Amino acid sequence: MSQQPSAGQHSHAHPHPHPPQPAQQVMPAPQPDPNMQARIDADFKPVDLAVGGPSTAFAFCNTHKLEKCKQCNVDFTALNRVSKILVTNPTLRCPPPPSVVQQKLSQAVANMKDEGNNLYKLKKTREALSKYNMAASIAVQRPAWESAAILREELSTVVSNRSAALLDLGDYLGALVDAETVISVRRQWPKGHFRKAKALVALGRIEEAKDAISLGLQFEPNNTELSGYMLELDKQLTSRNQQNTEEKSVPVTSS
Repeated sequence: MSQQPSAGQHSHAHPHPHPPQPAQQVMPAPQPDPNMQARIDADFKPVDLAVGGPSTAFAFCNTHKLEKCKQCNVDFTALNRVSKILVTNPTLRCPPPPSVVQQKLSQAVANMKDEGNNLYKLKKTREALSKYNMAASIAVQRPAWESAAILREELSTVVSNRSAALLDLGDYLGALVDAETVISVRRQWPKGHFRKAKALVALGRIEEAKDAISLGLQFEPNNTELSGYMLELDKQLTSRNQQNTEEKSVPVTSS
């Protein structure tokens, strides 16, 4: 005779079954936009390259194993720079927002520039030039996803100082090229136009120097450095014109 459970007791002979769980739906992989994919395919150009370096993350020309090769017409410098950042930062899964700045890189540029400035003040111009070259090389290593304004400010400041050093060393064309670089990178900064004018004066091109100052004053009309140098150029030009007039007025006596 089987014993029935009394009141207040529960029988465990037949447990209640668990309700069935709904099957998880697998989301289909997103499909690329056909128009965009067509444009990518149309622009795709296969490149014959070799890989190497740490984690085989760097690209080189396949023939000469060079990062930048004129014969093969390839330049993987920028690509390898990004690869280096990704390799040395394994936790970086995707480019950070532009507001994230590599402070170590900024500090390295500032330190090298300051060393150059100190040497320049001590009249050690060639040593200062070397520091400016190193600072410029560091500045251009910024990853492409960072704000371009940071690169423009750092690079223009360093190259402007380098222009002054080249001018003191007598390399007037080099000083002019650097000044033009500053203007192309940071057009509205008056210092670039000032550096250009100084180099042009050293080359004897005073009228062009005045044009350079005039352009700089359009961006910053109250800049005292540019205004003062414009007055100096006017005096130089007036003195040169008077000298030319006096030379022409001197009578030529026949022998």
